[in-house]
Amino acid sequence: MTESPVHPALWPAPRAGEAVDATVTVPGSKSVTNRGLVLAALAAEPGWLRRPLRSRDTLLMAEALRATGVGIEEGIGPDGSGEAWRVIPAGLHGPATVDVGNAGTVMRFLPPVAALADGPIRFDGDPRSYERPLGAVIEALRTLGARIDDDGRGALPLTVHGAGALDGGPVSIDASSSSQFVSALLLSAPRFNQGVEVRHTGASLPSLPHILMTVDMLRAVGAQVDSPESGGEPNVWRVAPSAMLGRDLTVEPDLSNAQPFLAAALITGGRVTIPDWPEHTTQPGDALREIFTAMGGSYELTELGLTFTGTGTVRGIDVDLGDVGELTPGIAAVAALADSESVLRGVAHLRLHETDRLAALTKEINGLGGDVTETEDGLRIRPRRLHGGIFHTYDDHRMATAGAIIGLAVKDVQIENVGTTAKTLPDFPQMWTGMLGA
Repeated sequence: MTESPVHPALWPAPRAGEAVDATVTVPGSKSVTNRGLVLAALAAEPGWLRRPLRSRDTLLMAEALRATGVGIEEGIGPDGSGEAWRVIPAGLHGPATVDVGNAGTVMRFLPPVAALADGPIRFDGDPRSYERPLGAVIEALRTLGARIDDDGRGALPLTVHGAGALDGGPVSIDASSSSQFVSALLLSAPRFNQGVEVRHTGASLPSLPHILMTVDMLRAVGAQVDSPESGGEPNVWRVAPSAMLGRDLTVEPDLSNAQPFLAAALITGGRVTIPDWPEHTTQPGDALREIFTAMGGSYELTELGLTFTGTGTVRGIDVDLGDVGELTPGIAAVAALADSESVLRGVAHLRLHETDRLAALTKEINGLGGDVTETEDGLRIRPRRLHGGIFHTYDDHRMATAGAIIGLAVKDVQIENVGTTAKTLPDFPQMWTGMLGA
């Protein structure tokens, strides 16, 4: 876990004085927006992204693509239906420098794109980005024909020397630390001369729904993908070389970012509606419906969206979160307020996220009087009476929202650097206080 920098401003997390009753419109999905940007940039014709998320991670992706020659025009969609980005593909070129910030999607999805550019593309980012795993993507790209200088670090900073094309072909990769390794190779694969055959060789693959999202979005732009869930070989994905079509894509609400608001209904015994919740989706956040129901609430999904209702009683849970690891901080926060013990399993890979999330959650919840212990692959959370204090975020947006969840029920919780939520959820403090009627 990296040390959290000192931020003089502390945000007093609002405490809920009564049951929440609110409708909260959640911005678009970061995962869909950034995948959509990459696919549109590599397409054979211009396309539209409607209702994209404007956050630090997505703006970093847009600026990175612009630096390599892609046109991205921000404005209103052609039918006047709201904000949309027009993506105009162009010949990718360097020299250019890409700031990845601390965005896993940018640092992993764009080196394969850079290998298709004509000229060198340098990648750099926040100090924490140097610690996040990237070596498997680097070595896979070298196997596929790319030239990359990383001074042997297997991490950022690095330079991809694009040659205007990439051979592609078969490659083996251990993606047990991040499913983004697989998605990174698949997204650009239609543009590789031979396409790609990606074979995962490691332990269990985390966050599988995100790979399903990648595959679905590739197929939507005309790519031919053979994948395990469609009857293909287990742990093998094959993408044929082809042109990708420019599409008109509407970005779904970010269901993972709906988590703190649904948690508020569960904890306060209230009701929260999230408009436009899709009936069918590959987003991991859709699992919240069942997880929070198991913890004591109920939901109704209608054409208006998802309405989640709590009873005021929060039950502990024993759950494998391997496929939906990004939900762990919010579930841990709810579990700290439950009436019985919780065990969260299958998330050892969270030690390699924006921060070491398992260590950070343990330290911060215990700092408020909790009883959390790390296990080999997760957390054991025993409910105790919590008290106020400073909840550090370690520049991790999901740590900040986890602290806000606890603050609903615990007096005098202060969130350090709540502004880090801008990574994927702009205006979170205002949305949170608005939900509470403040």
